[in-house]
Parts: sequence; C-alpha cells; structure tokens
Amino acid sequence: MAKQHTHLRVIANQDGAAILDIKAGRISTLNTSGAYIWQALERGEDIESIAQGLSRDTGEQIEAVKKDVADFVDALKKQDLLPG
Repeated sequence: MAKQHTHLRVIANQDGAAILDIKAGRISTLNTSGAYIWQALERGEDIESIAQGLSRDTGEQIEAVKKDVADFVDALKKQDLLPG
C-alpha cells in the first residue's frame, strides 16, 4: 500500500482484522482472507503476488483468486479504506 489513509487505525492478526475509520466513524471487520490481503497490501505486494499466495495457501484456482482479490481491493477503495 503505497499511501495509507491517516484516518484509519487497523488491528490485524491470524483471526482477521478490524479497521476503524475515524473520519467516517465506522468499524469494518475483515475475515482471515481479507486480513491476509490487507497485510500484503501494507507490505507493498501487488494483486498478482497476493493471489498467488492465497491460491497456494488455499488450493483454489489462481484465476478465481485473482478476480476475488481484485474485487476485494476495489471494494476497499469504494469504502475509502484504500487510496483510489
């Protein structure tokens, strides 16, 4: 994630993640896959490498995982949780 929003506070662990959006006054929760993606984005990974890791870990087909990751990232952007 090249640029993080300063209005977000995130707690992530092996069980998932919680994102507090101070500006909007809301909390979003992520399941383990969402937290995996969030943490990978924080490390600067791209959608391709994130999808490869999830595909390897879950045994799911790479193309399906890549689409799911891209859709998830788009949803985070629409919620102003990621820079758009």
